[in-house]
Amino acid sequence: MASTASESKRVVIVTGAAEGIGRGIALRLANDGYNLGLFDLPKAEPNLTAVANEIRTTCGVRVSTVYGDVSQEEDVKRLVDIVVQELGSLYAMIANAGICINRPLHETTAEQSDKLLDINVKGTFYSFKHASIQLIKQGKGGRLVAASSIAGKRGFAEHAMYCASKFAVRGIVQCAALDYGEHGITVNAYAPGACETSLLTGVDEYFSERKGQPKGSYMEVFSAGSALKRIAQPRDVANLVSFFVSDDAAFVTGQTWLVDGGSVFD
Repeated sequence: MASTASESKRVVIVTGAAEGIGRGIALRLANDGYNLGLFDLPKAEPNLTAVANEIRTTCGVRVSTVYGDVSQEEDVKRLVDIVVQELGSLYAMIANAGICINRPLHETTAEQSDKLLDINVKGTFYSFKHASIQLIKQGKGGRLVAASSIAGKRGFAEHAMYCASKFAVRGIVQCAALDYGEHGITVNAYAPGACETSLLTGVDEYFSERKGQPKGSYMEVFSAGSALKRIAQPRDVANLVSFFVSDDAAFVTGQTWLVDGGSVFD
């Protein structure tokens, strides 16, 4: 359990919390004893409600659910305002929401590029911006954590704009760490490799179809290429996020840590 979470009920926001890695993070942090603000798109309402209800009944913490789009600044500001109003304060922002679109660079449309940058980069920017405003106002420090990727550490074929967006997250993290260190706010990112989520299923379907191979072929390539010979589960990433927001990570900032089973060595 996080060292003081169960005593002071620190509040953590998780974006993209309805499924996949976001859901895994929400469940882990609830078990750690944090009150949670959970955020996702309106169309994810059934899944997000299910996550919130599971947490309320099994973990004994408070949960606030908010709906909107991380690529819209007013939605993110509203998210922070509602969570603080309902749960009393903010301690950490987990800017988890993100998408992946695969195409060779010359086949990528302007609309696809804009969508990737709007959600993955601007979504992180808006999440950090409005969380940091609240954290500085409170004057008690805090945590900002973002979703980068193995694709933010090296390039992959047919991932040009996705890689660009995840490299950009690393840049935001490093700069924000310098901006907010004096306020006692640490800023870090997790960089998953292949993780068993609907996002990976979509990527696998794209590459398997494109190469005329059976579904699952892309996942097998990642498994075979990792030291641990498996793809990640959401809980593997959630364990790292739990560390980032804990007091044990108080002297870790500006970092993007791989959690990929030994696929890329940094």
